[in-house]
Amino acid sequence: MSLLENPAGIAGLVTRELRTGERDGAPTRIAVARREYATTPDDLWNALTDPERIPRWFLPISGELRVGGRYALEGNASGTVEACDAPRRFALTWEMMGAPSWVTVTLAPTASGTELELVHEAHVPEEFWTVYGPGAVGIGWDGALMGLGLHVETGDTVTGEDAERLPFTDEGRAFYRAAADGWTDAAIAVGEDPDAMRAAGEGAYAFYTTAPAS
Repeated sequence: MSLLENPAGIAGLVTRELRTGERDGAPTRIAVARREYATTPDDLWNALTDPERIPRWFLPISGELRVGGRYALEGNASGTVEACDAPRRFALTWEMMGAPSWVTVTLAPTASGTELELVHEAHVPEEFWTVYGPGAVGIGWDGALMGLGLHVETGDTVTGEDAERLPFTDEGRAFYRAAADGWTDAAIAVGEDPDAMRAAGEGAYAFYTTAPAS
């Protein structure tokens, strides 16, 4: 059974924004994703920070989840927890393949639940941006926010096998198609070249949905 009954609709729950910034004298690109969840800030905070619960929607995690502590997500990123203000905000470094970037997650109560805002800031080589655009980072976070939503809504565990198989299903491709288009639109909205960003969006979509050669 598919994880997604309405893949484009689920992708449409995320609001996407792009910004530019600067760290250590070098320019950065900043991807911002927001989504509302029908649960309390305390419950959402627990889902995001409890090492026993994180693997139920994302990846197994190890390390010390405290300010100054190091963490590692199995087969993915590692980094340092830089700030924590429960149940409102945490910040951490996000290190992959030797390249550091920075992630901040903020929770705010709403009339019907809790809004999550995720901000990911990185130094992005221009050649990488040309090929993949904002979808390179953004689509990955769309997938994580989708998994979090399924877990919060049902209480079920999204298994690693489910997550790995999803991009190569019809439903998964529809989800990633909508996510790629959303990040493309966000880039065009802040003045990026439309043709270049559409081509980059196609590159990012293909990266996530093309099965590896057997």
